[in-house]
Order: sequence, then structure tokens, then C-alpha cells
Amino acid sequence: MAVVKVLMLVAVVVVVGVFSVDGKVEKEVTELGIGVKFKPERCELKAHKGDIVSVHYRGMLADGTEFYDSYSKGQPLDFKLGQGSVIKGWDQGILGMCVGERRKLKIPAKLAYGDQSIALSIPAGASLIFDTELVAVNGRTGPGPDDFVEDLIGDLPAEDLEFGDTITPF
Repeated sequence: MAVVKVLMLVAVVVVVGVFSVDGKVEKEVTELGIGVKFKPERCELKAHKGDIVSVHYRGMLADGTEFYDSYSKGQPLDFKLGQGSVIKGWDQGILGMCVGERRKLKIPAKLAYGDQSIALSIPAGASLIFDTELVAVNGRTGPGPDDFVEDLIGDLPAEDLEFGDTITPF
């Protein structure tokens, strides 16, 4: 009998955790989920640990309630990647993005704000969903002339080049 009561309690907890108040079916986020919505054909600039990145985003609770939209404010968020200046889910989810790439990040509470509530908009223990777009890396929105030359030269050692050499692309 005690086993049946425990199983019923677990079933109630699971059902309550899966359905939101408005009846929409939700999936509880337990691990970081990264979905690539768009990636440029060529990844000219990629976000690395220590880079200053600019990211536009829409932040939502798991039930779809939006709590922030940088697009409507016209100002992306700038931060140093991998330094703990944003939630852990962002440091992990933005890493390796290309400028122009868009990702959906599903971040569990343990990689967001944990048991802290943030103002009135983010309750304690909330999993968060972010639609993100990497706008710039270290202030650059696209490749510069050095990147073009590097693409042409490839892995050719600099000591093999002499002034006046012609570089032919492959």
C-alpha cells in the first residue's frame, strides 16, 4: 500500500511538472539544449573563451512567457565569454557561435539562476529559453583584411614567403 501511495505521488509530481497552468504541454529542461536555427555558409568569425561578444536575444520562461527582448531595445548584450559575467548556460551555449549564427538555448535552472528569483520576471528554479543571435566578436561583425590574407595563405609557414611572392588561392 505504501508503495502505491509513493508511486501515485510521483505520478502527480510528474504530471504537474509537465503541464503548465494554461494547459500547454511543457518539457522540463534538465540539461543544456543548443539548437542551431541558422548558421552562415562560411563561419568567418567564431566566439572563443575570453572574446567580447555582442548578442541579441529574446528570453523566455519554459511556458513561453517573454521576460526580455534586446531587439525591441535596439541594444545587444556585450560580455566577455567564459568569464562568468553571464549565466553558465550562456557561457556554454554561445561558445563556438559564428557571427550571424542564431541558436535556441534551453537552459536548466542549475545553469541559469538556480534557486534565486530575479526581480518579478524570473521565478526561483526556472528553466529558461533564449533565442540568440551573435552580432559581433571583439567589435567585429565580419572578416577583416587579415582574415582574407590568412584564407589565401592557409598553413604556409611565413618563413617560406619572400617579398614579392605571388599567392595563388586553391
